[in-house]
Amino acid sequence: MALPPRVFESVIYSIGRVAADCHVKSGKALYSVPWRLIGQQVTARTAGDVVQIFHSGTVVATHVLHLAGRSTNVEHYPPHKIAHTLRTVTWCRTQAEQIGPGAVAVVAELSTVNAIHRLRAIQGIIRLREKYGDRRLDAACTRALQVGDPGYRTVKGILVAGTEADHASPAVVPPPPAMLRGPDAFDTDLTA
Repeated sequence: MALPPRVFESVIYSIGRVAADCHVKSGKALYSVPWRLIGQQVTARTAGDVVQIFHSGTVVATHVLHLAGRSTNVEHYPPHKIAHTLRTVTWCRTQAEQIGPGAVAVVAELSTVNAIHRLRAIQGIIRLREKYGDRRLDAACTRALQVGDPGYRTVKGILVAGTEADHASPAVVPPPPAMLRGPDAFDTDLTA
């Protein structure tokens, strides 16, 4: 008896539900599927180095096998999410230049090391202009740099508290406490 023309490949099936981020888990990896399937149950078929995702018996996505991490096809995202993913660090720098020098400095600070990992924070800071306006956002960025923490949470906290216009004032030293009973209450002339 002759061997079959193709080598046997083991196949692994897994069933999962599509999460809000358009991904389904198969093994230790996440694979994207079309956004219209969010919340739906799908079947992932892993054979060799290919993962196929099925919905109602139809292949809706195909990915190269990953042992861990994410495999994302941007076309699987809804249109408004695709627009958001196109907001790169370069786009954020251009927006920061329109806001002011404080925003430029914050974006530069956040993008010096691992800009891609801080992209969401940078995008969040730029998005604050919609609610607070360019002038206030620039002042808040400048203030965040003064306190040494140019992160999203700090900039937003400054805007929420309305302290972006506060300038660093010297520490106010409280006056010495008054003697409530007066100096006569203390018998300093008597010795023991």
